[in-house]
Amino acid sequence: MRHTRQSGRSVGDDTRAAPTRRTSLGHGHRTIHNLRRSVILTAVTSPLTLGFGLPVSGSWATPGNVAAVARRAEDLGYGSLWSFQRVVVPVEEDYGPQYRSVLDPIVALGFAAAVTDRVRLGTAVVNAPFLSPAILAKQMATVDVLSDGRLDVGLGLGWAPHEFAVVGASSERRGPRLTEYVACLRALWADDPVEFSGEFFDVPPSRMLPKPVQRPAPPILLGGGAEVALRRAGRIADGWISGSRQNLAEIGAAVGTVRGAAEEAGRDPAALRMVVRGVVQLGDEVRGRDGTRRQLTGTAEQIRDDLGRLHEAGATEVFLDLNFAPRVGSPDVDTVGAEAHAHEVLEAFAPR
Repeated sequence: MRHTRQSGRSVGDDTRAAPTRRTSLGHGHRTIHNLRRSVILTAVTSPLTLGFGLPVSGSWATPGNVAAVARRAEDLGYGSLWSFQRVVVPVEEDYGPQYRSVLDPIVALGFAAAVTDRVRLGTAVVNAPFLSPAILAKQMATVDVLSDGRLDVGLGLGWAPHEFAVVGASSERRGPRLTEYVACLRALWADDPVEFSGEFFDVPPSRMLPKPVQRPAPPILLGGGAEVALRRAGRIADGWISGSRQNLAEIGAAVGTVRGAAEEAGRDPAALRMVVRGVVQLGDEVRGRDGTRRQLTGTAEQIRDDLGRLHEAGATEVFLDLNFAPRVGSPDVDTVGAEAHAHEVLEAFAPR
């Protein structure tokens, strides 16, 4: 199977190689100021990949819709499909309708893998503290094998105390734990025999098969909006994923922080993917308290302009996520209306 990211289309290069091809920033960009200027140049010369959020939240998250959206998105040239994780929500606190009914993110990707051939499949995100590295490594390797090397592993730290309590996870020292978690995942996906010894995780000499199709490992992307999280993504990950509450007007600054940390660590900033979750509301112009229109809301033309601005700010990929749109991602909305709106959005921004 062959795959290249070009405006969301799937043609050309080999998925088993590193899945991202980006224009290099060039030599001499040694300050954050110059680095951010080079980010814009990179975005302009490299095509923006458009993805789509799988139906995983609310009334539209049905087997038929997952299959139909996955197939149609691939046919229309979208480059990626994404899921997210919510385990439980507390009775006494309302996290929002989009979190009340959510499919498991990894199972949903496995289902989508069975009905597609080319589009990439990603988690945005799975909370690393909720699963041991060995269990997640096995699950993700399985999806990568079943999809023939199309998986992107998006990881987060988690933010809901209720969920940490339910799964029995510790919320202490989450940052250092995540850094070691990423190293442990890569060790488990390496050639057998595998072994890892750290402060938080240990893998005695072992064999773990099957290995992921993508070698040496599927891309690992990290979420988080705080500076420490952005810098961590630049130091150790293959890219960054923005959250649903990310201020899209600040994407350029976030990208600059990630890429700056990568360069400081001796890595190629241009090789990192900058994935933006785009909570799109086609036909609904949403305004903030200051009266300004929120990006990715309004007419199709306005939203296309917003996508261009995100590209110029350094985003390499934007996935349109209706799971966080009030008209779609709630268990209370009309299923037929949600389906119709989803396909309207799919067609409106089709990369082909």
